[in-house]
Amino acid sequence: MEQRNYNQYCATARTLDLVGERWTLLLVRELLTGPKRFSDLQHSLRGLGTGLLAARMKHLEHEGLAHKVTLPPPARTPAYALTQAGADLEPVVMALARWGLTWAMDEPREQESFHPGWAVLGLKACFDPVAAAGLRALYEFRVEEEVFHARVDDGTIETVHGPAQHPDAVVTTGREVFRDLAAGRTTLEGAIGAGAASVTGDGEALRRLRGLFRLPPQRTRHG
Repeated sequence: MEQRNYNQYCATARTLDLVGERWTLLLVRELLTGPKRFSDLQHSLRGLGTGLLAARMKHLEHEGLAHKVTLPPPARTPAYALTQAGADLEPVVMALARWGLTWAMDEPREQESFHPGWAVLGLKACFDPVAAAGLRALYEFRVEEEVFHARVDDGTIETVHGPAQHPDAVVTTGREVFRDLAAGRTTLEGAIGAGAASVTGDGEALRRLRGLFRLPPQRTRHG
């Protein structure tokens, strides 16, 4: 598949030559949270056909943004991971996410899918380092079949797919409720009160959790 380019000697144009094609940055988003198998990428990016996914991954490999790896035991299966150049796109992806939270997010559309695992990066986009000052806690989120965790360390955050070892607090809920939490349409307290979510763990860690993530005020692009 021929890759289009802008034919401009400009850093922005050169970058878009590499990652501006449809699905490419979303593949980078998926790989920013760790190596993924081909089937993992297919599962997360429904609507991306097998042939186009293979072509996009071949492009990322050819351009030095991703490479093939073998997952450690017990999986021992082939997967894709970002190179250093690919990993350095994280600030770009996070800036797009923060812009989208302000200028592009409204009510979910009927045809739109939602994967709780996307929150692994979304938690970073909404993280308030000031509210996390002095806090050291490990939070685990269980959203149906998806499990991920966040390690908060005195104003910094690291988010990772998979369960945490000895979490200080655990949040358990369903996909739709978590989507509403992520969009600010409900609160954790409200979900717990309605029996749609549960929390366990250290009381102080849970108390601080409520202020760690803040959505920016939504603004309209028109008018």
